[in-house]
Amino acid sequence: MQSYTIGQAARLLGVSPDTARRWADAGRVPTHRGEGGRRLIDGRDLAAFSVELAQGGGGEETLSHTSVRNAFPGIVTAVKLGDVAAQVEIQAGPHRLVSLLTREAVEELGLEVGVEATARVKSTNVHIDRT
Repeated sequence: MQSYTIGQAARLLGVSPDTARRWADAGRVPTHRGEGGRRLIDGRDLAAFSVELAQGGGGEETLSHTSVRNAFPGIVTAVKLGDVAAQVEIQAGPHRLVSLLTREAVEELGLEVGVEATARVKSTNVHIDRT
């Protein structure tokens, strides 16, 4: 399972590293120490927290969220696999994006809950890049 540093988590959540650190210090998102002693957040924990944060809107800071070339970096919060097709949800700050793609693409990209990914939107199409 992928883990994220406080700085990476802050970028994915659309907040400052100080805010993410305060949330971790307050126990709002669980952390553990990595090999180098850095605090890390498990990908599944970060995904669950990002959904909770988006639904509750409960951030200390209010930031404007923008799309640079329609790219939304975020974290995978749900993957529903069918025999041929799949549905992937990404939480990018306050934005929830859903993409329908092939099961093969999901498996090739290694998409699973807690993995960092970027949703790219053009018109009504949502494409997902694994970062």
